[in-house]
Amino acid sequence: MNCIIVDDEPLAREAIELLVKDIPFLNLTGAFNNAASAAKFLEEAPVDLIFLDIQMPGITGIEFAKTISKRTLIIFTTAYSEYALDSYEVDAIDYLIKPVDPERFKKAVDKALAYHSLLLQEEKENIEPAADDYFFVKSGRKFFKVNFEDILFVEGLKDYVILQLGEQRIITHMNLKNIYDLLPKNLFLRVNKSYIVNTDRVEAFDNNDIFIKNYEIGIGNSYRDSFFEEFVTRKRKKK
Repeated sequence: MNCIIVDDEPLAREAIELLVKDIPFLNLTGAFNNAASAAKFLEEAPVDLIFLDIQMPGITGIEFAKTISKRTLIIFTTAYSEYALDSYEVDAIDYLIKPVDPERFKKAVDKALAYHSLLLQEEKENIEPAADDYFFVKSGRKFFKVNFEDILFVEGLKDYVILQLGEQRIITHMNLKNIYDLLPKNLFLRVNKSYIVNTDRVEAFDNNDIFIKNYEIGIGNSYRDSFFEEFVTRKRKKK
């Protein structure tokens, strides 16, 4: 699981970093001293778990947690046990009292891993195994056959993804990263935190945007180089 730490106290961040390094299935991708910096990071990078301090200047941990997708799990860290009830208002997986006990830390992380596994299983049930050129996507009570070539782009919207197929839109309960893993990489590219595009459907582009029919999709800063390299390479191979 990809995780980040958000805490305004340097020593507290270091303490959590050491605990994270002892857990093999945790991959620390960032540590931040305020919620604003963490929010900016989340716009570009997928994160499964956040170790989040409650009491911070500016945007508090509770306020920040209310803006985060429910697909991103939260374990609160706090020096004050009276904040425990507040943590449950935003469906936090657990809360840890500083200084964090290693055994207590492991229990909280195990709980997060179990819940994360359930979320992944739930999402897998919304997608039937893919054939070479299509898969079935569950939306409401029905499974819809979706041909890869018919997808213009896929948009992530909090806990859902939208598959745009010409005039038809299919909405399913799934994480954008997980659906990207199922799509053929010779056809699809992720261009920002919220969008995956079908490169065969790209009609025009500039340094900042991609144009597909009447849709304009921004290219994320951290995705720009890979988009141009991959897109141009693919087009050359098809000539």
